[in-house]
Amino acid sequence: MNETRELVQFLAALNDLPAEVEDRTRYLLLDYLGVAIRGSRAESSTAVYKMIHRLKARSLPTYTALAYGTAAHAIEMDDTHNAGSIHLGVVIFSTALALMETLPDLPAERFISAVVAGYEAAARVAVAARPKQQYSLGFHPTSTCGVFGAAITAAKLLDLTPQQTLSAFGIAGSMAAGSLEFLAEGAWTKRLHPGLAAQNGIQAALLASEGFRGPSTILEGRDGFLHGYSRDPLAETLTADLGASFEIMRTSVKPHACCRYMQGPIDAILDLVRQHGFRPHQVRAVTVTVLEAGWPLVVEPRAQKYNPQSVVEAQFSMPFAAAVALLFGAAGIDQFREENVRSDEVRRMMRRVEMIADDTLEENFPLEWPARARIELTDGRRLEKHVEHPKGDPENPLTWDELIAKFKLLVEPCVTAERADEMIAGVRGGNCWRGLLGPFIGEAL
Repeated sequence: MNETRELVQFLAALNDLPAEVEDRTRYLLLDYLGVAIRGSRAESSTAVYKMIHRLKARSLPTYTALAYGTAAHAIEMDDTHNAGSIHLGVVIFSTALALMETLPDLPAERFISAVVAGYEAAARVAVAARPKQQYSLGFHPTSTCGVFGAAITAAKLLDLTPQQTLSAFGIAGSMAAGSLEFLAEGAWTKRLHPGLAAQNGIQAALLASEGFRGPSTILEGRDGFLHGYSRDPLAETLTADLGASFEIMRTSVKPHACCRYMQGPIDAILDLVRQHGFRPHQVRAVTVTVLEAGWPLVVEPRAQKYNPQSVVEAQFSMPFAAAVALLFGAAGIDQFREENVRSDEVRRMMRRVEMIADDTLEENFPLEWPARARIELTDGRRLEKHVEHPKGDPENPLTWDELIAKFKLLVEPCVTAERADEMIAGVRGGNCWRGLLGPFIGEAL
């Protein structure tokens, strides 16, 4: 069976969408804009701008997408598709918004259908490749699988034919890359991954539009993506129940500024702090469970996780996240800062944190990402909290009001309150989103 062709044909024809899917797309667009605008100020983002400026490539949508995607992934607060363990919006919206700058009078309906199709493509490829398999081989699904979604989004915005779209998808398969080696020393390359996926997806679609041909069996073929990037793929999930529901509806948003595998344990700790009102000095010991797939990301190597040397390393350190949650009652962008990485107080609290595995929490992973935290206090009390669905999951979502509060908090240093309100109104009720990131990223290129 040709799963690649069936999936691409469905996505190429995707147009009319339910109202709740359109609303979810706008919701995730606002979330993306908040993290991208704040991330545009990161040092890693500036390096990308300087490179693009040096190449005099600021007018090219491929390089705009690279800048957008890199900025939006800098603060680790972008959305996540649970079953695929993949950051979708940072790739797909970067692709769509970059191309919009070159496509006058693009209707909102086409923008939304292109985004939904991109989410669908990347999520289904990530689920088929299986997150644990990708991680065990050293691949980052956001980049390796995201490029397929970017190619679909670009193809739909460029109004490619179904055959051209299939070629774009096939070309994208030769651009699938993204190494987890950034974990070894807190390098910036993970932040680059969604930008590269968006850039390559646009390039694949542009090549296909000019007649360049790609393989039509890029996913399931003998030398295709699934066989090269996973030891035990599930090809049948690529096309199962197409159209019955949409993967964009199964995408989570992050309230905390760190790896998705740390969100549930942080929620459990914060719930205990709020419920029992103890002070940091009363904490004797903390034990948190971490899902197996996240173990090599946020637990190992332990010496490094207990001694982060940069914000990137802190964003992937479970002991650091637990410590700041206990000390500050939050684990947002204001807590993941260089001064806290160097703080003796934070490091003392980190030494009280123990991380364990729990097979009972693995039963429904990756569809569910549960967590548990136990805190022992100096007065002898032992407190425990189980989190079934971390805050931000579709089963435990941020409301629109909560998402707007996150957006305003992130963009506060960058825009006036009046401009923030205008952007919120434009995303929720507008029909054109051209130029939303230009004032924050485009002027820096």
